[in-house]
Amino acid sequence: MGTDEQMIEAALAAAAGADPRDVPVGAVVFDSDGTAIAQAANAREATSDPTAHAEILAIRKAVDVVGDGWRLTGCTIAVTLEPCTMCAGAITLARLDRLVFGAWEPKTGAVGSLWDVVRDRRNVHRPQVRGGVLADECAAVLREFFAGRRPS
Repeated sequence: MGTDEQMIEAALAAAAGADPRDVPVGAVVFDSDGTAIAQAANAREATSDPTAHAEILAIRKAVDVVGDGWRLTGCTIAVTLEPCTMCAGAITLARLDRLVFGAWEPKTGAVGSLWDVVRDRRNVHRPQVRGGVLADECAAVLREFFAGRRPS
């Protein structure tokens, strides 16, 4: 794929595919060569599934593509929003090598904002992290989504 910015651009494209009822967060998993192997957008509302976050859905798809058990060693996940606790845990458990994310999430972020699940020294696996990539662009998508839902 290339740069971290290009990876986040791909995640933004995935977010654009979200059901209009769902918060437009996108995630893309790239293999060790930088090829996108799976992508997803949030689908909690569309599926009535509280675990249907973009990261979880993309990880599930990537595992199917890799077809070698549940480990995504050598892979990078790019996400438009700092992962929550559930997603940060899944990223760690899936053994993804890198996490690149866009906007920070001060209310629920678990990669430095509220907690730092992925870099906790007690974890067996700790991915490399780069946050704040194209943060303004990622945050703008979320602001636009929520602006249409909050009373003026």
